[in-house]
Amino acid sequence: MSTAEQAPETASGASGPKPLLGEARSTGQMLVLKTFLLVPFAALIVAIPFAWGWGLSWLDLGLAAAFYTVGTLGVTVGYHRYFTHGAFKTGRPLRIALAIAGSMAVQGSVIFWVASHRRHHAFADREGDPHSPWLFGTSPGALLRGFWHAHMGWMFKRDVTNYQRFAPDLLADADLKIVNRFFAVWIVASLGLPALIGGLVTWSWWGAVTAFFWAGLVRIAFSHHVTWSVNSVCHMVGERPFTSRDKASNFWPLAILSMGESWHNSHHADPTCARHGVLRGQLDISARLIWVFEKLGWVRGVRWPKPERLAAKRVAA
Repeated sequence: MSTAEQAPETASGASGPKPLLGEARSTGQMLVLKTFLLVPFAALIVAIPFAWGWGLSWLDLGLAAAFYTVGTLGVTVGYHRYFTHGAFKTGRPLRIALAIAGSMAVQGSVIFWVASHRRHHAFADREGDPHSPWLFGTSPGALLRGFWHAHMGWMFKRDVTNYQRFAPDLLADADLKIVNRFFAVWIVASLGLPALIGGLVTWSWWGAVTAFFWAGLVRIAFSHHVTWSVNSVCHMVGERPFTSRDKASNFWPLAILSMGESWHNSHHADPTCARHGVLRGQLDISARLIWVFEKLGWVRGVRWPKPERLAAKRVAA
């Protein structure tokens, strides 16, 4: 059983389980949160008309692709498969590097992300799930409301998942507490490094500005919506070849952009597995990186899919 599965039970005391929610966000925290969610989103909206007339170079595209890859894999391999589900083991240097890389995707600090996702698995598509699209009913209006809630609406609420209940192991890790505390630093680095590189390569302020816009703001917003689509789209449409307790589905169009996360039905059927794309032809870039890390000796105890477990979970044709 994974840490994610154990967390709700092992965090219980004699007086009963700890509540789902921790301390609510303050007004100041809500303002900062909305800024870092909406400013990149605004940049994404204006990106197409801007690209049509000016400001987009091959350097901007290259930087955007590089930082997107680092941040996304930091989330998929680090935040998700390692910290949340314990799909493999590793040492201190890679653990810290994965936490920082995931932080640079600007999807939340490592402890916030892991606690929220463990809660999602504990209550998937039921009351208590922080971002299920099925919490308001099945009518067209309810599903539209549910899609918005699952995609990004839940992020605007003051509620915060209880860290003590869902991420006690991360709270006990001194290194991760430091990475978590300095989340603002990783946000600045995620936005500032592309601008710095763009400015130095072109030796111009304009190169720094366009790199900041495309490889900073637009890249972060695009990454947000790819990840959030796993929460929304991948719980509403797609294929369900494996038995799970919820409505998680596999949605192949997102497989490359999400680095394998959109094989979501497979993941919910076997959450601790290091590979989500377990069927023939299902590309899973995150699993391939874990495989490379294993070959290099950087990770160990990888939980690769087992044929007998897959067969037991497979839905009869």
